[in-house]
Amino acid sequence: MKILYCRCAFAQVVPQETKDAVLEKLCESGASFETVSDLCEMAARKDDRLKELLGDGETPVKIAACYPRAVKWLFHNAGVPFPQEEGKVEVLNMRDQSAEDIVNELTGN
Repeated sequence: MKILYCRCAFAQVVPQETKDAVLEKLCESGASFETVSDLCEMAARKDDRLKELLGDGETPVKIAACYPRAVKWLFHNAGVPFPQEEGKVEVLNMRDQSAEDIVNELTGN
């Protein structure tokens, strides 16, 4: 499984405390993860790296960001197909979920 953490640096829509707590707990967990500064900004630039972030379509990806529908449309808008298969990509909403719940889901605890 691949973990992707969005810092939401430019949009500022995720509470700072939640972003900081998720990042801290991820670091403490020892789990391997990738961080991006802002998925919204990457999508606006149609950054080619977005394809890499979703991977090969075979490895499940969990994304800590904001609303799942927003994240799906960001990728769509950037021309990156979002896997439709159940369980391939899961988006966790740092706007609504607690940092503890998100980290537990990301790390399987």
